[in-house]
Amino acid sequence: MLNCIAVDDEPLALALLEDNISKIPNLNLVAKCNDAFEATRALQENQIDLIFIDIQMPGLTGLQFIKSLAQKPMVILITAYKQYAVDSYDLDVVDYLVKPVEIDRFMKACNKATQLHQLKTVNKENINATTADHFFLNVDYSLLKIFFNDILWIEGLRDYIKLHIKSTNKPIVARMSLRALEEQLPVSKFIRIHKSYLVSVDSISAIRKNSVFIKDNELPVGETYRDVIARLTGKNMNE
Repeated sequence: MLNCIAVDDEPLALALLEDNISKIPNLNLVAKCNDAFEATRALQENQIDLIFIDIQMPGLTGLQFIKSLAQKPMVILITAYKQYAVDSYDLDVVDYLVKPVEIDRFMKACNKATQLHQLKTVNKENINATTADHFFLNVDYSLLKIFFNDILWIEGLRDYIKLHIKSTNKPIVARMSLRALEEQLPVSKFIRIHKSYLVSVDSISAIRKNSVFIKDNELPVGETYRDVIARLTGKNMNE
């Protein structure tokens, strides 16, 4: 069961969203929110797995709200505007639905969220149950065994990932989102430095204000990820 909240400043749209959620057996609607501030309170008071949220809202837009979250649940955007789809990709949302939303399209988005949640749960259970040093990745219709210590860095390319590893000069390409893969990696060994890059902490050879170096490769550090570098090094790279 996924605990979710629905956020929309239009009463009719919020009622329709509530009705759609009620049709999905594994969704539990914890709160209905008229704006991002009510949503913030709901997140503080409950364990939420999934957020359904509109983009255009007074005070704080849906995109601004998502960007403000330190610990982000899964997000499905529901909006009347198509032009924010690219921005939503940068925020790793589960899906982007354009109003009016047909129930079959809504169910497809919910199924994606369920699968992602199940993957995350299984991986957490595996990590707790064993000191695994590897995972399996679906590549060209085969499950390829990947050792954590073999990974240098991972690049996200929309629906694909590219793994750069020590044991071969040729990257491994797989159809998977960077966010989904991130859920499988131990947080003590890998950090996100950019919306498109995950790196192995042990493989970092040098760090600058806007860059991380792995061997002879310079990878960019995103503006919103500089605090991660600061925590890693214990130094403020802006100084």
